[in-house]
Amino acid sequence: MSNPLPVTVRTATSRDSLEVRRILDGAMLEIGDVDARIDAGDVFVATSAREHPRESDAERVLGALVCEPREHERGANVSAVAVRRRQRARGVGTALVERALEREGALTARFDESVRPFYDSLGFSITRIDDRRYEGERRRSA
Repeated sequence: MSNPLPVTVRTATSRDSLEVRRILDGAMLEIGDVDARIDAGDVFVATSAREHPRESDAERVLGALVCEPREHERGANVSAVAVRRRQRARGVGTALVERALEREGALTARFDESVRPFYDSLGFSITRIDDRRYEGERRRSA
């Protein structure tokens, strides 16, 4: 990881909707109704203070994580996690996953082989689903 960024992770609000969509689109991730997920409190954003903030624009959204609560189990599924291209490998995705894990207690995720190193680095227990997809799970330490 190069130069970790000082980020704040918080639950997204309706004001974050456009930026969350842009970040997810930039990562080519489709999660459906972003506004409904934000309204349900299931979206986290990682922000950083801008170097030269304008009054109405004091923080910048660097990444987003979308959770989907599990129906019959404690925890949530990570539907999407995305970070702005220039901010990748700087701890933003890790901060998002850690915050979601803190709140949910347990996370699962399904992902392609290309992002397996990310989930490995976060301590997810990973199993192969098929020749291109994996599933990972991590529980918060007691």
